[in-house]
Amino acid sequence: MKTLAWVAIYLAALVWSAIEPKDFFTWFLEVLPALIAAGVLVATRRRFPLTPLVYVLILLHCLILMQGGHYTYAGEPLFNRLKEVFGWSRNNYDKLGHLAQGFIPAMAAREILLRKAVVRGRGWLNFLVVCVCLAISAFYELLEWWVAALSGTAADAFLATQGYVLDTQSDMAFALLGAISALFLLGKRHDRQLAELPGGG
Repeated sequence: MKTLAWVAIYLAALVWSAIEPKDFFTWFLEVLPALIAAGVLVATRRRFPLTPLVYVLILLHCLILMQGGHYTYAGEPLFNRLKEVFGWSRNNYDKLGHLAQGFIPAMAAREILLRKAVVRGRGWLNFLVVCVCLAISAFYELLEWWVAALSGTAADAFLATQGYVLDTQSDMAFALLGAISALFLLGKRHDRQLAELPGGG
């Protein structure tokens, strides 16, 4: 994907999500990681350009965050419809978000670990990538806890537990599933793109 197209899609989605969101505080909390990611990508674009695959995945993750921020995760309309169709007890859009929270960072972590030669052989690569993703997921759950402690009921939409007592554990399980799935499904394609980078990645 060309840089201009990436930026255009990102900005269009960001503007759309910011127009009359269901709750502005929740919108800001949900979209903040996408804003941080964009800043990091801009800062590192020249000295550490990523593979096209990772750029597209990061954009996809940003779109998921912006969608969730606009509607709140518990109010996302498509998953409200799926809730009715499949008889779910809750809106599961947040589970898609946590799956992405493992899937996308897995490929970014894989790229950094390989290109920075943090891992010389492949034996420990997948293990360390999964560990990084679980650490990110755990830290995000801690952030949710801190936000809830500081803002009280205003954080209900951000937490998106919807009364599910095992929400934190299932969120981390989905991130784990996402990380493992990304390594299994995209590892070889990622290797091919790494080899095409200047210096072979």
